Amino acid sequence: MTEDDAKAWIGDRFGHAGEGRMADLAQIVSHEAGRQNLIAPSTLEAIWSRHIVDSAQLIGLAQDTEGDWLDIGTGAGFPGLVVAALTDRRMVLVEPRKRRAEFLKAAAESLGVASRVEIVTAKVEAVSEPVAVISARAVAQLSSLFASAIQCSRRKTLWILPKGRNAREEVAVAEQTWHGMFHVEHSLTDPESLIVLAKGVSHR
Repeated sequence: MTEDDAKAWIGDRFGHAGEGRMADLAQIVSHEAGRQNLIAPSTLEAIWSRHIVDSAQLIGLAQDTEGDWLDIGTGAGFPGLVVAALTDRRMVLVEPRKRRAEFLKAAAESLGVASRVEIVTAKVEAVSEPVAVISARAVAQLSSLFASAIQCSRRKTLWILPKGRNAREEVAVAEQTWHGMFHVEHSLTDPESLIVLAKGVSHR
């Protein structure tokens, strides 16, 4: 997927306004990247495909759920700020690094979504409120993610967890200690990347 393809994909699904908000986010992240290492420098030139569409595709996977969305280790705002800017969901963005949390607060203000975005400057273990959706992009192995955030999960909570090519192996390991309904989807942006969907997660 080229950068032009990625911009067109956003425009087709979220309209001109959505494309504009993503352009604003890309500019905000690119500017801040000169001050702190938000994303790999090699991906700045492909921010639309590698980060924006890679995050926005998760919205469609959660279209049948209603309620708050918790994003673990939001970092540069992917996917948390993308979801906040393209939907009307209330978002809880968990980011333990103080400098990045401060960036997220400022970015949410700039994007006009601060009223629906809560920034938690801590590890997810400090969060206990139940949510409808839990996401984590390139944070930890599945078993570790479940253990750290299970207190925020209920029977109908949907976990959306972008992974690399070893996603199925991670699911097999997680199933040794965790019950749940697991499904693996292919990522739109990378044929070798996979997205794990889980529901009904509970400890064996």
